[in-house]
Amino acid sequence: MTFSSSSTSRPTGHAAPSSSVPAPAPSPAPARAERRPTGPLLVVAAAALWGTTGTVASFAPSDASALSVGAATMGVGGLLTLALAGRSALAVLRGGRTARVFALLGALNVVIYPLAFYTSMAYAGVAVGTVVSLGCAPVLAALLERLVDGTTLTWRWLLATASATAGCVALVFAGGDGPDAAGGERVAAGVALGLLAGTSYAAYAYCGARLIRCGHSSRAAMGAVFGLGALVLVPLFVATGGPLVGSGRGVAVVAYLALVPMCLAYVLFGAGLARVTVSAATTLSLVEPVVAAVLGVVVVGERLGALAWAGVGLVVLGLLLLTVRGRAAAS
Repeated sequence: MTFSSSSTSRPTGHAAPSSSVPAPAPSPAPARAERRPTGPLLVVAAAALWGTTGTVASFAPSDASALSVGAATMGVGGLLTLALAGRSALAVLRGGRTARVFALLGALNVVIYPLAFYTSMAYAGVAVGTVVSLGCAPVLAALLERLVDGTTLTWRWLLATASATAGCVALVFAGGDGPDAAGGERVAAGVALGLLAGTSYAAYAYCGARLIRCGHSSRAAMGAVFGLGALVLVPLFVATGGPLVGSGRGVAVVAYLALVPMCLAYVLFGAGLARVTVSAATTLSLVEPVVAAVLGVVVVGERLGALAWAGVGLVVLGLLLLTVRGRAAAS
């Protein structure tokens, strides 16, 4: 239902990812009515787990580089995601030229994302790096869908994205006064890397969605994309991850990041992509900076001012606009 507004036959196959052939007329309505509400919840659950990454990564050994943390998270986690998918991931690579192209493009962006994301947080701070990376993703994903698929953006999505993006902007300005804030060129570089991370995130989410539209299950699509990305990230982790694996605390950080916000969260995210549009999924994932901000207060001991809390409220409002929907959805 959710990946293209130009066709009325694809939604049926989307509501039931196990088949790429449109179902007969009497069957799609119950499936769509039953599954539609779960899609946003799955994406929000995944984003909530992602929101823990910055806080957990802050406990890594001080001499561990951001590159090694990013490579460990999505490299090891990618192998686990591939293992969960099993042979179905290999079926994606044997699914024809189109499937291979999207799997390879998705894998390329899977490699870029953690390296840019964790370095962005190292340069600009956890709050700013997280918010910029995720804040730009909805707009980029929507533009990608619009340009490639001709998807029509609904007024509800526009309002939700405007509210959530305004909240992210407020969080960025509020984060500039936080304890993690750096100064000068490092902040600018961190913001630029955050934009790169958001671009790569939108791109691999789109590629995963296209693989699902080709008839592959969400687990197979995520397994293929992240498994291919792990072929690059794991060797990078081996080359740079000495400080991480050299202490029990570092191993614990890697284990958590690989198992929970990477492996488990992306399984949930892949399942959600089978039920919502990429643009909606990336907007829903803006719950991540909210979780990151709350954990910063509760766990790290950061203080958020009125502007930051206003930003959190705007993000939550955007999420509600997307998740509390009427039964009728725009095609």
